[in-house]
Amino acid sequence: MAVINVTKENYEEIKNSGKTVLLDFYADWCGPCKMVSPIVDQISEEHPEYLVGKINVDDEDELSESFGVMSIPTLVVLKGGEIAEKSIGFTPKEKILELLK
Repeated sequence: MAVINVTKENYEEIKNSGKTVLLDFYADWCGPCKMVSPIVDQISEEHPEYLVGKINVDDEDELSESFGVMSIPTLVVLKGGEIAEKSIGFTPKEKILELLK
């Protein structure tokens, strides 16, 4: 499944999808974000049971603030529409998959 560009306009629909959701908060200028991004893309392709979205903190400051994002990359896992896990900084694939379980 393709990664979804998450905005404040489509966030509620994604949150209420019924699936476990992985959100990647990033910025185009962020070096560690560029290291995490291909891993997030891989997980999206390999695990269609999860909904995977990316949120550009420069474009979506309201969403970033609502999640308390202070550093990027920040990965947030939603289960049942609620925050279940959060990881800040570079996170290896194995750890991201553990967060999703």
